[in-house]
Amino acid sequence: MTTDSPAAAPARFPTGFVWGAATAAYQIEGAADQDGRTPSIWDTFARRPGAVRNGDTGDIAADHYHRYRDDVALMSELGLRAYRFSLAWPRVQPGGRGPANEAGLDFYDRLVDELLAAGIDPVATLYHWDLPQELEDTGGWTDRDTAYRFAEYAHLAARRLGDRIPTWTTLNEPWCSAFLGYGNGVHAPGRTDHAAALTAHHHLLLAHGLGTAALRAELPDTAQVSLTLNLAAVRPLSTDPADLDAARRIDGLANRIFLDPVFRGSYPEDVLADTAHVTDWSFVRDGDLAEISRPIDSLGINYYTPTVVAAEEQPAADRSGSGGSGGDGGSGAVGTEPADAQRGDGHQGGSPWPADQGIRFLPAPGTRTAMGWPVDADGLYELLTRLRDDLPGVPLLVTENGAAYEDYTDPSGAVHDPERIDYLHTHLAAVHRAIADGAPVRGYFLWSLLDNYEWAYGYSKRFGIVHVDFASQRRTPKDSAHWYARVIRDGALPQ
Repeated sequence: MTTDSPAAAPARFPTGFVWGAATAAYQIEGAADQDGRTPSIWDTFARRPGAVRNGDTGDIAADHYHRYRDDVALMSELGLRAYRFSLAWPRVQPGGRGPANEAGLDFYDRLVDELLAAGIDPVATLYHWDLPQELEDTGGWTDRDTAYRFAEYAHLAARRLGDRIPTWTTLNEPWCSAFLGYGNGVHAPGRTDHAAALTAHHHLLLAHGLGTAALRAELPDTAQVSLTLNLAAVRPLSTDPADLDAARRIDGLANRIFLDPVFRGSYPEDVLADTAHVTDWSFVRDGDLAEISRPIDSLGINYYTPTVVAAEEQPAADRSGSGGSGGDGGSGAVGTEPADAQRGDGHQGGSPWPADQGIRFLPAPGTRTAMGWPVDADGLYELLTRLRDDLPGVPLLVTENGAAYEDYTDPSGAVHDPERIDYLHTHLAAVHRAIADGAPVRGYFLWSLLDNYEWAYGYSKRFGIVHVDFASQRRTPKDSAHWYARVIRDGALPQ
C-alpha cells in the first residue's frame, strides 16, 4: 500500500516581520510646480532631448500628491503593515537652502496622518535622487557643501514629522546617484566624469553621516535611522584568476566602497589603489570617515538581479588555445551593460564604473524581465547571508525588490501578471531561506506599489502591483497585488 507524501509546510515568516511596499517622490507624486516646490535635477534632466524615453517627465506621474488618500486606502486593502516613501527635497526646502516650505511639509503631514489612521507605519527616505536644481548649479554632489545642506534639510523634515515617523532612511542607492548621475550620465544630472562620480560618492556618504546626526538630534530615542544600498551580488564568470580579480574590483566599487566606510570607518585599500589613476581622493578630509561611520539601526538592501563579470578576452593571436570557455556567450552577452547590472537605466552612456578597464559585464542565465534583467533569486540569498557574516548583529531590511513586465488590462478589467507573482515568490523564498540560515532580515518592501515614472525609461516600464492608467489615473490592483495581500495575511508563502 502507498500513501501520499505529506504536503510541505508553507514557508512561514517570523512573527513581527514587516510587510511593506515602496515608492519614490519623483516617480509618483506629480504636482511638480505646486505649493512652492521648485525644480529638482530630474525635472531638468527629463527635459534634456534624448535623456528620457519619449521625452516623459514626472510633472504628473501617478498624481499621488492629489490621490494619496485613495492610494493609502489601497494599501490598507492589501494589508500593508508599512509604506516606504521618499520626501521631495525641493518640496520641503525649495532651492535646497533656507527655511522649510510649510505647504510642502503639510502634504507629508497629511500623508503620514492618513497612513497612521490606516494602521500603516510610515518609513521615510530623505533622498531618492531629487536634488534641488539650485544645488546642482553650484556643483551638486561634487560640492562638499551639498552634504551640509542635506543635514539642514534633515533637521527641517525630522523636526516637523519626527514625532510620527518611526523609521528614517538617509539615502536611497547612492551608487546610482554618484555613478549613473555623474559617471556615465544616464541619470540626472547627466554628467560624465569618473573623478566627479567618486567625489560625489564620498560627499553622499558624508551627507549620510551628517544627516544621521541631524536626525538623531531631532528624533525621539525610539526612532530608527537607516541607509539603503543597492549592493551587487557579484559573480566571476569562472575561477580563472583574471575573472576572480575582475569580480574583486567590481565588488569593491559596488559594495565595499559603501560598506567599509559606513561600518568600519575606512575605505578599502584595494579600491583606493584601483582608482588612483582616476583621483587622488583628496576630497576625503580629516574627520569625514568618523562622521560617515556613525552607528545606524539597520541596513536596507535593494536587489533586482546579479552582476556577472569576467576579464576581457585577449585577442585571438594572444590566446593559449585552451578552448572556448572564456567566450561571451553570444550576442546576449552585451545585453547587461554595467548600468543595468546595478539597476541602472539606459544603455546610451559609457561605463558608470571608474577603473573598470579590462572587465566585461555578462548576463546571468535565466528568464528576463521587461527591463532585460535576468531573474535570479539566489543573488538575494547570497547578499543577505554575506551581510550576516560581514556585519554581524546589523538588522537587515529588503527595501526594494520587484520586476517590470508588459502588463495590460484585459477586457474584463483585470491585470494578470503571473511572471511577477513567480518573481516575487522565488525572491521571498530566498529571503525565507536566508532567515532560516541566520540572516537578521526584519522586513520586505516590494517595489513598487504603483506603476510609476521609471527614470530614464519614462512610463514605458511597469513595476507596480497596482496598474495605473496614466491617462485617467485609474488604479487597478493586479493579480500580484491580491497574491501579496494573501502572503501578508498568512505571514507565509503559498505552497
